[in-house]
Amino acid sequence: MTPRKLRVPEEVRALIRHMHPRLKKKVRAALAVVLINPDHGKALREELLGLRSVRVGRLRIIYRVAPGAIEVVAVGPRQTIYEETLRLLRRDAQEERGQDD
Repeated sequence: MTPRKLRVPEEVRALIRHMHPRLKKKVRAALAVVLINPDHGKALREELLGLRSVRVGRLRIIYRVAPGAIEVVAVGPRQTIYEETLRLLRRDAQEERGQDD
């Protein structure tokens, strides 16, 4: 098995850093499981196709499996994380289009 890297955006790192210690420990444990078994999370559909979600209590960790890496996209409460993830993906796509011009 090829070792994988974990890529976490700084804004997600900051969010995790400020979590309650017990929750932080659970999030880190979930990320460790995902590194070992990337298919552990639920495959998302429709506009979020290609992403996966793993549950940590009321939180969800949204990630994608890339060659040699797990890329965390977002972390947040189930009630809002999917809309937030869509917003982030649209923003990133818009920024990429702006750089191509």
